[in-house]
Order: sequence, then C-alpha cells, then structure tokens
Amino acid sequence: MADEFLMAADPGMLDFFGQIAAELRALFAIDRAEAVARLNHAWGPLSFAPYPDLVCHESAEYWAYGLYYGDVPFWDEDADRTGWRVRPLPPDDSPAWTLPRGG
Repeated sequence: MADEFLMAADPGMLDFFGQIAAELRALFAIDRAEAVARLNHAWGPLSFAPYPDLVCHESAEYWAYGLYYGDVPFWDEDADRTGWRVRPLPPDDSPAWTLPRGG
C-alpha cells in the first residue's frame, strides 16, 4: 500500500487512505486505480502527521464524497445527486496514477 499512495505518512495514515479508497470504490463503483489516483491527485504533495492526523476527524465516507464530487452541497442521505458533477480524473500522464487502470 505504501507504493500506491504518494503522501508522506505513517502506516496508520496509509491504512486510513486505504479506507477512503475502499469507500470511493463502494460508493461510486470505480476501480482501485481510480480511487487511489483521486487521493494522490488531491493529497499527493502533502505530509501527514502520524495516525490519527487531523483529517481523521472526518470519516472515510466524508472524504470519499469530497474527492469524487468536490464540494458536496447536501449531506442528507436522501439528497438528490442528479445535478452533482463528478470531479475530472487526473490527467493520463499524472504521477497520481500509481496503479494500472482497470484493476
């Protein structure tokens, strides 16, 4: 997992990033390569304190929605998401893609 994520982080934080990637996959039916790339694109240049870093005050689900949609207008479980726009993927040549696509 350490080779997947570009963020400077301890094993506990890498596990948390893995949980966010799993939420992205479960919520939005994307593959792990895309989930990891979305995390890397957003947070790759950052360094994190040892687990639990400040970002851990929010759930993996919270971060998954933000990484997928950007600003989430409504957190209600029954929110109408038909008008929400998915953030674009990182460019094909981005270093955020650390895993082969389609896996």
